[in-house]
Amino acid sequence: MRCFVALSLNKKDKARIFRAAKMLQELDMPVEWIDPKNYHITLKFLGDVPDDMIESVEQAIDRVALLTPALEISVQSFGAFPTIRSPKLIWIGVDPTPALRCLKQDLEWSLNKCGFKRETKTFQPHLTLGRARGHDGAGSFRGLDEKAANIDYRSDIKIHKIDLIRSHMSDIGAQYDIYSSAKFGG
Repeated sequence: MRCFVALSLNKKDKARIFRAAKMLQELDMPVEWIDPKNYHITLKFLGDVPDDMIESVEQAIDRVALLTPALEISVQSFGAFPTIRSPKLIWIGVDPTPALRCLKQDLEWSLNKCGFKRETKTFQPHLTLGRARGHDGAGSFRGLDEKAANIDYRSDIKIHKIDLIRSHMSDIGAQYDIYSSAKFGG
């Protein structure tokens, strides 16, 4: 099963972010916009996990969740990877608070005991809003930087659980289903 560990938002918060990003979507750019129902903050991509390992992955997530208090995340500022002028991914950022960074590290250590390699690169929490479909040449994303910088959006969102999410491809792109959840208990 192809899966990842993430923080999910409620429908109301997803709708607010979608409305804030509408100005970007109205630009005529080669971007495939993500359905708001699929908005999430990835904490750890696991890839293909054999069925006989799923239970140990869930237990690792449960251990971390049990020791973690509910989080308040701050969603703000639009950007892109690798750059706003030549994006592959368009996102809205999440403030990497100490609590969120600790959660990420705790998951890394816990899942490492299940055989998953620990990530060492800097954690840049974000919600993916769209993926570039390719470049139609110079200027394909002209104005994106200015438009993104001019969107005044900030929202503080309370998160109460960690999700193990199953990913599968369909005719309409990647689809995500919450496989299991672990409530914060700290």
